[in-house]
Amino acid sequence: MCEPFGKIGCRRTWDVRTPGKPVIQCSNDPLLGGDPTKHNPEDLLLASLSACHMLWYLHLASKAGIAVTGYEDTPVGVGETSPNGAGRFLSATLRPAIRVRRGADLAVADALHARIHEYCFIARSVNFPVSYEATYLEEQ
Repeated sequence: MCEPFGKIGCRRTWDVRTPGKPVIQCSNDPLLGGDPTKHNPEDLLLASLSACHMLWYLHLASKAGIAVTGYEDTPVGVGETSPNGAGRFLSATLRPAIRVRRGADLAVADALHARIHEYCFIARSVNFPVSYEATYLEEQ
């Protein structure tokens, strides 16, 4: 629904509603007058890439016998804007900080990332490269 808002016509906010799930409040990019406290489409795309990568990583790590005890990501997207205002992503870099049990084979743990692009629905669907820069911390 378009909520009237001053001279711009409609407020640039909306809610993502999926039955039975929490509402996600959204706005457009703050550079375009959006609310910086709300998610924008670019945030959501990076979050989707990150989540898909994480879920496949956890699955493949489990199958490889690597016990992951923690996983946090701070993805970064690189984009460009044309003179007419049209924008696009040029690349995304996932930067997971992964905690594993002491004794895990870190070479195997790292090699799993390359396999994820064979499976991740989101990464396989975008038209820009998605890379990763993982770090590891061994825990007891």
